[in-house]
Amino acid sequence: MPVSRIPAFVEQTDRALAAAVPGIRVVAYGHVGDGNLHYNLSKPVGSDDAAFRARADELARVVYDSTASFAGSISAEHGVGVAKRDLLADYEDPLELELMHGVKALLDPAGLMNPGKVLPAG
Repeated sequence: MPVSRIPAFVEQTDRALAAAVPGIRVVAYGHVGDGNLHYNLSKPVGSDDAAFRARADELARVVYDSTASFAGSISAEHGVGVAKRDLLADYEDPLELELMHGVKALLDPAGLMNPGKVLPAG
């Protein structure tokens, strides 16, 4: 996302996470100079580990929805990976996904390179 928007993004995202889980501990870090952030979320002190982990997808959506509201991307230098692969359809332009599938088909017509690891079924 644009570097100039990072302070507002962090404020909005941290507020939304705190509303979802009072006492949540957030560490936002990364490559701020080029607009890339990572969010590390820890459970509130004294809360149940399993209950917090069970909300991981919900909390990721809080971060991703906030990212989208700032015209940011849910993927940066680490790529999407299997964990976020199926979320691409929710956050990427359908035309961009179509183009990604086209490039993959051109470079890997037999579907041998990391099948199902990078792009959602399409």
